[in-house]
Amino acid sequence: MPSILITGASGFVGAHAAREAQRRRAGVRLMTHRRSLPCVYPGAQLVRADLTDPGSLRGVCDGVDVLLHCAAQIGGSAEANEAVNARGTAALVAEARRAGVRRIVQLSTASVYGRGTFRGHRPEELTRNPGSVTSRTRAAAEDAVLAAGGVVLRPHLVFGEGDIWVGPSLAGLLRALPGMVAGWLCRASVITAPDLAGLLVATALAPDAALTVPVYHAAHPVPVPLSSALQAIADCAGIPWPRDVLTVEGAKAILTAKGIPPDTLDILTTDHYFEADTLWSDLRQSPSDEFTTCLRRAEPWYRSTLTTA
Repeated sequence: MPSILITGASGFVGAHAAREAQRRRAGVRLMTHRRSLPCVYPGAQLVRADLTDPGSLRGVCDGVDVLLHCAAQIGGSAEANEAVNARGTAALVAEARRAGVRRIVQLSTASVYGRGTFRGHRPEELTRNPGSVTSRTRAAAEDAVLAAGGVVLRPHLVFGEGDIWVGPSLAGLLRALPGMVAGWLCRASVITAPDLAGLLVATALAPDAALTVPVYHAAHPVPVPLSSALQAIADCAGIPWPRDVLTVEGAKAILTAKGIPPDTLDILTTDHYFEADTLWSDLRQSPSDEFTTCLRRAEPWYRSTLTTA
């Protein structure tokens, strides 16, 4: 089996990807800037390097067939995002090219498209318009990967064990709003972290002829009514399901009064689903289950994290 260097193995999706690569019996090398990683990757080789220190990257890709780049700075200062996502990825890609790595796969995000309504678009039908420093620098990371002939995967909403972003954000909105918002019937592209990890590792290991495009959307092939995900999160967090109905304007006014950015509501009021069949088809894979069934497997995680919020 090919050997895979995985960055971000201490993070949400990267941890799942490391476990998936080991499950497939690939040779696994994990890059971390931490002193150690939990002993959950028996047999994996650890290398210490820091994306913000290009000199520390020398040699990390030597003898590696595939670079699976899951590390990213999300939030924080503009300088931190530039250092990790933009300059750090560019330096890592340069080192991968020097070492003769056969393929580079990057975990990116659909947030590089910015705000808008998205209904079944393919990547080539959309123009990136990032609206935050995190999204802008992750788009810059994509440019470095694509210029090197790599492959980019863009998920939208990712759920599962280890999620500290999507589930908590939805739970926060449910707690803040006294009623449902009219647009809760919107649909979204979603995926669980184990399924996303499976797609990432399968992309890393796929024959060259199998991959037909350089950029893919990574999501469950069937868009999910966001109300279904909200209901699951509410059940896990013990949040009563609201019975009143709010207008979008009324809900935004409530969020503003509570110090929550009103544009946070966009996720619940506008369709955000993307064409995702191409990746599953190219990899000759199917999702492990219907999405809500997959989400229920992470119920212990969400119960332990959301009920204490």
